[in-house]
Amino acid sequence: MSAESAVAANPAPPSNPDALRAARMIPFIVGCALFMQMLDATVVATALPAMARALGSTPVRLNVAITSYLLSVAVFVPVSGWAADRYGARRVFVAAIGLFTLSSVACAVSQDLPQLVVARIIQGMAGAMMVPVGRIILLRTVPKQDLLKAMSFLSIPALLGPVIGPPLGGFMVTYMSWHWIFLINIPIGVLGIALVLRYVAEIKEESAPRLDWLGFLLSAVCLATLVSGFEAIGRDVMPLPMLLGMIAVGAACGFLYAWHARRVEHPIIDLSLMRIPTFAISTLGGNLCRFAVGATPFLLAMLLQVGFGLSPFSAGLITFASAAGALLMKFVATPIVRHFGFRRVLTVNALLTGVFIMVCATFTPATPVWLMIAILLVGGFFRSLQFTGVNTLTYADIPPAKMSRASSFAAMAQQLGISLGVGVAAVTLNVSMALRGAETLAVSDVVAGFIVIGLMCMASTFSFRRLEPQAGAHLNGAKQSDDE
Repeated sequence: MSAESAVAANPAPPSNPDALRAARMIPFIVGCALFMQMLDATVVATALPAMARALGSTPVRLNVAITSYLLSVAVFVPVSGWAADRYGARRVFVAAIGLFTLSSVACAVSQDLPQLVVARIIQGMAGAMMVPVGRIILLRTVPKQDLLKAMSFLSIPALLGPVIGPPLGGFMVTYMSWHWIFLINIPIGVLGIALVLRYVAEIKEESAPRLDWLGFLLSAVCLATLVSGFEAIGRDVMPLPMLLGMIAVGAACGFLYAWHARRVEHPIIDLSLMRIPTFAISTLGGNLCRFAVGATPFLLAMLLQVGFGLSPFSAGLITFASAAGALLMKFVATPIVRHFGFRRVLTVNALLTGVFIMVCATFTPATPVWLMIAILLVGGFFRSLQFTGVNTLTYADIPPAKMSRASSFAAMAQQLGISLGVGVAAVTLNVSMALRGAETLAVSDVVAGFIVIGLMCMASTFSFRRLEPQAGAHLNGAKQSDDE
């Protein structure tokens, strides 16, 4: 990477107090948007029975409210980078937060299922723009020596959302009403807009290319079919031939898009980014780790609620320990990575993350609650450290002109990784039940799920071993391995 690119991609430290305050606030602002999106993606599931009764439907039919949101996010994520360059990152970010907040109100006041689905589609479209564009603002504003610290803060809401969502949804439905799972977004959204207008300057490319419409169509079909297929695995919502056909269509559109992207100057998803070693390794290895983000809350819910008979709220109080571990990580991530370097941290920590996922397989109804909490707390710490390192290194060598496209690409990969993690966990449960000749879930099936997901997370260490010893050193002045 040239010195010019490095300087442009990593802004110089702010020279006045207002700019310094803005640089410190931006991770918090983007973190609020990310938390709002991650929370909304998980909180609805526990409220489905109550929502179904209120809307005169069934929980199975109402599941389309979750699917429509996920599909909308998958379809519109690739457009986010182009929109930021074309219309300005600050303008798009404010519009996305505002639309997300308004669509949350629309969800809360929906009178029937079609109204709710339309509101969720709009909400997903806003969410698809909100987080990648917020990340673009962060990457172009925060000085390079503060990027690791900013990313460590940003990894917390990504891990908190899936953990807090289910118990929070259960609490609101039990003691308030299902409408509050959407109305809670209003104060967060209003605060976010006010902070953006106060602290974020406009960031816009002087000349943005035209939208790659054919690429958008191919990527939309590819992502929509793959995400919906992965999400449907294990839920018995469609016949197996239809499910396999859906995934096959997604894969075919993916190959067609790869062919198309090599023939246009400005593809909507820039596959040439995969020629940058730090980006490619962080994307591929990071997605193996992201299986844990998608699958671990799902498996813990199955183990504690179905296997041990705990209520959703009680189970949520136990799993919240992993969120506490993520919060503790924020204070030590930067010195750890600076001392050991990205390569060593990501390689070793991938093994530790996988080990603590598999340790959850040893939980039994007789396991002391304090011991489960301690294991989940340490596991949450290691998971958060891993994603802090991965999310920072992803953008280490990206030229400034490609920063928007890199953010869109990374967001798309994360969406697929989390969805695939849930799918792999569900397939593992079904295979385990089939091998037992049973039709009902048992604790032994969930144990198999933890082992498979843990091994997949550990396998990412082979990807991170391919990093250069000096990878990411310009971001934080890290000490590097002396045994390479």
